[in-house]
Amino acid sequence: MNYLRGMKRMIPLFVLCACLAAACARQPKQEVLQTGDLIFVGIPADYSLDSTSMDSAIAEATGAKDSLNLIHVAIAEVDAAGQAWIIDATIKYGVDRHPLDTFLTQFTLKDGSLPVFEVMRLKDDSQAAKDVARAKQYVGMPYDVAFLPDNDALYCTELVQLSYLTESGEQVFASAPMNFKNAEGEFPLYWTQLFELIHQPIPQGIPGTNPQAMSRDPQLRSVSVTIP
Repeated sequence: MNYLRGMKRMIPLFVLCACLAAACARQPKQEVLQTGDLIFVGIPADYSLDSTSMDSAIAEATGAKDSLNLIHVAIAEVDAAGQAWIIDATIKYGVDRHPLDTFLTQFTLKDGSLPVFEVMRLKDDSQAAKDVARAKQYVGMPYDVAFLPDNDALYCTELVQLSYLTESGEQVFASAPMNFKNAEGEFPLYWTQLFELIHQPIPQGIPGTNPQAMSRDPQLRSVSVTIP
């Protein structure tokens, strides 16, 4: 009888443990940032940026209504001490390597909040260390305001494209005709003014890359990493 009473008291405990285990199994596995991960910077489609900024122009040209506009991508590197570093190309710094905190400060929005960060990883990341080492070789190069290939300057996704290669040396991310027009088929004021300033035509249709398209590459997978 004592045995039966003990079993009756233990059954609810077994049920509780089983329920907790099932609940934990349903939770997405939290991953950690790894060398070679790509961090995409996104803003809501209805977020108002300065209409004369490059970020605004990129959002207009590559985003979609009712979605997240991805305006930038950066490469993550995690050193032996666990310190997270960022390698990316921006107008302010050109191609640079800096701590994650600097990256977060740089992309803090005008209202003091942070944008949405989407971390993605190559499904085959066996070359990640080599990709990051390759990206570091470009540190010091200027930002490519002209968005042209082979001009000794790099924009954010161009840096990623040149750095991420297969084992046989081919680029992981393909080029596609670039679009600088907004949803209405017009060039945002920023692009018009920029290319007039540098005395070059807007490179509409020239092969290139952008964060929105790169994030959709089937070779990438989303990873559950919280930043910061």
